[in-house]
Amino acid sequence: MTDPDELARTSPRRALVVVDVQKEYARPPLRIRYPSLNDCLKQIERALDAAENAGLPVVCVQHAGPPGGAIFDPGGKGFGLCPSIERRRTPQWKRVVKHRGSIYAGTDLAAWLHEQGVDTVTLVGFMANNCILASAAWGETIGLTTEVLSDAVGAINLSNRAGKVDARTVHSTLMALLHSNWAAVATTDDWCRALGRDEPLSRSNLVASAIAPF
Repeated sequence: MTDPDELARTSPRRALVVVDVQKEYARPPLRIRYPSLNDCLKQIERALDAAENAGLPVVCVQHAGPPGGAIFDPGGKGFGLCPSIERRRTPQWKRVVKHRGSIYAGTDLAAWLHEQGVDTVTLVGFMANNCILASAAWGETIGLTTEVLSDAVGAINLSNRAGKVDARTVHSTLMALLHSNWAAVATTDDWCRALGRDEPLSRSNLVASAIAPF
């Protein structure tokens, strides 16, 4: 028979955080390339369905740049949520506006999650190579367990003086990197199953990832 105290220690107290699912990512220069924006949105909606059915807190984060700026202008069209997500937003969702990569930097989100008794944050949204990465790394420093749904976060192509890499490679590399230390990475299907069982996702670590067959 399962010890109730043991169950209490292992059952995650989750919140679903929808990160920057904004119109800016539907157009150049930041158009999501892999997985496609539409594919990501479908999985984000599935995660929302599962979260709402399970009674999880939902957080909606939007990035704001300088007023009048080229991207994420708070008064511009790119700031708004993608229509399929905007239609679903309810007054019960926690709303956060951020100005840096991490969802925790300069916001009240960490304190709010603590007030809700949340110990596990599930991240979906954009971009894998920026705000998802920054938020997962920050989560470790404040004692939160992070989950990332791989098919519900998107990446872009990157090219600069340090190198050139396509969005698919960016995405696959970051999912492996995150799962090696900062997050439990899983598909939306796997997460929904874990949610239904009230179980944590399986995790790896840096040593296990280093010695696994390549």
